[in-house]
Amino acid sequence: QVQLVESGGGLVQAGGSLRLSCAASGDTFSSYTMGWFRQAPGKEREFVAVISGRVTSTRYADSVKGRFTISRDNAKNTVYLQMNSLKPEDTAVYYCASRYGNSYLYTGKDNYAYWGQGTQVTVSS
Repeated sequence: QVQLVESGGGLVQAGGSLRLSCAASGDTFSSYTMGWFRQAPGKEREFVAVISGRVTSTRYADSVKGRFTISRDNAKNTVYLQMNSLKPEDTAVYYCASRYGNSYLYTGKDNYAYWGQGTQVTVSS
């Protein structure tokens, strides 16, 4: 079992930055691929970014490429999402997710077994 707790959301103006954190507990953190997803009101939960367990590979949604950076600190059992140049369309609840294994950078939400409770990010225009 893995428990995930997100933090760092809030209200920011367009063009601003936020850093989300996700603290994990319950198993060997480096054995898990970690992803970030987001869900805006009335929309499906969508992929944002993913990082492999040993920090060798990352993948991003086209909508955030060049603005967001996913990283992890395996010594602290934490994954981060640095969000720069934020836009109003980035407004959503952001979720951290994990899946056991590091063989592939899955972008589908159904591939992830463990989820955090979510943190709200609101970008004002």
